[in-house]
Amino acid sequence: MSTERKPSKNEEEYFAQQERELVEQQRQRAAVAAADAERRMHLMKCPKDGYDLKTVMLHEVQVETCPHCRGIWLDAGELQVLEKHEEIRPGILGRVVTDIFKGIGRGKHTVG
Repeated sequence: MSTERKPSKNEEEYFAQQERELVEQQRQRAAVAAADAERRMHLMKCPKDGYDLKTVMLHEVQVETCPHCRGIWLDAGELQVLEKHEEIRPGILGRVVTDIFKGIGRGKHTVG
């Protein structure tokens, strides 16, 4: 007499469901890992031309600049921080750009 026991229909359904859940969890982890890898690939790269961004300090704020296209990027809230400095309140954008260009060695530039 054989002592081998066949799984019941409920057991088969249970294990099939467990397997589906595991596969879905693995897919989700893979998707998160792929998105993270994609983000790291673009980290500190110019969104316009893909060159490495340089960080310069401007009144205690880190400003990212692209030495190739001369693009300038501020993170959320950084412009408001810069506005608080009295010496750059008038014509803030012109002064910010001038200070950044001085900081990255582009010489004296003015923005009208």
